[in-house]
Amino acid sequence: MSSDGKDPRDEQSSEPGADSGQEREQPEGSVSRDDSVDSKPPAAEESVDDVSYEYAYDDEEVDQPDDDQPEAPEEESTALTTTDPEPAPGTPPPPPPPPPPKLASDDEDGEDEEEGRMSRMSFLDHLGELRTRIIRMLIGVVVIYLAALVFSPELFVIFRIPFDAAYPGVQLAQLTPTEQFYIQYIKLPLLASVFLGAPWITLQVWGFISPGLYKRERRYAVPFIFTTALLFILGGLFCYFVALRLALGFLLGLAADAGVQQVISLTSYYNMFFNLHVGMGVVFQMPVVIFFFTLMRITSPEFLLRNSRYAILLIFLAAAIITPTPDVVTMLTFAGPMVLLYYAGIAASYLIVLRRDERKFPWGIFALIVLGLLLLAAAGVSVMVMGMDYQLIQRWPFIVPPGQ
Repeated sequence: MSSDGKDPRDEQSSEPGADSGQEREQPEGSVSRDDSVDSKPPAAEESVDDVSYEYAYDDEEVDQPDDDQPEAPEEESTALTTTDPEPAPGTPPPPPPPPPPKLASDDEDGEDEEEGRMSRMSFLDHLGELRTRIIRMLIGVVVIYLAALVFSPELFVIFRIPFDAAYPGVQLAQLTPTEQFYIQYIKLPLLASVFLGAPWITLQVWGFISPGLYKRERRYAVPFIFTTALLFILGGLFCYFVALRLALGFLLGLAADAGVQQVISLTSYYNMFFNLHVGMGVVFQMPVVIFFFTLMRITSPEFLLRNSRYAILLIFLAAAIITPTPDVVTMLTFAGPMVLLYYAGIAASYLIVLRRDERKFPWGIFALIVLGLLLLAAAGVSVMVMGMDYQLIQRWPFIVPPGQ
């Protein structure tokens, strides 16, 4: 208090604009120092949840539109869009990203899934499929048989040609009244239908086994059908033009030299005709068997070449067993083509290995080998004709010893 009796605080309050009412009035939205200090809690007392709660809703409060502005769609307000910078004009577009590498597990999963589908067929389903294929096979053979029945006289003439050409002077005989009828109108057309219907029969066989194969293995359908049928027909043609005539010539000539009166029945000749033709057709399937053994990784070209001497021995033993006669000529007639087909199968398996290893076939070496074999054969024929007086003729065997 001052000496004149006035309180200094009253003097301060009496200054212009310093009245109590003006001191208390503050701008709207402002906070006094005392209130701000008192209302704001210490930083140590803030919890993590409160802070996260406040920050979580700061953006929403700021982003809220005014009442005067139209409310934006909810998707536009909440969606976060990112735009790539536009490329400069004249710049080429970026290359597309490379495809993801295909893992081996993807193929295994696909194969497992396909194998699961294949295993859904029950035993009765397999029997039903087998019955269907057999019925279709028989229908095709019957249709071809009816067509061949029309040409039965011509088939009987073809049937007699190898016998007449093997050893002239020996006649066929009919021992029973129905012998010639059964052979001409039943057996010969049926045998012809089997050879002519070989592609259809092979197609039905493939249709039965294809559900048990993977997709990558089914692509061999056309090569399998074509090669199997072709080799079966080639086996029959080789028997008709080569093997049967050599066997008949040897056997009939041996009996004639011994002074034996020969009477050959139609049935016995047909049995020999049928066995040799079907046997040679089956023997000519050896390359196909070796091909599929190599495809299934059961064997390899190196193994086949390394054990070729044992294979040739087994071939001669098999030829001695399956030949209808005990003579050596017939056995060699069977064994010779089997040995050649064995090496043809090795060549086919070698092609499989080359494709599996993604290597190219050595065509240059192959051409040199073929040319060398042709030159060797030509030299051998020249020596036989000019040095040994052999003669060339226009029918099989095309070269005969002197005096014949």
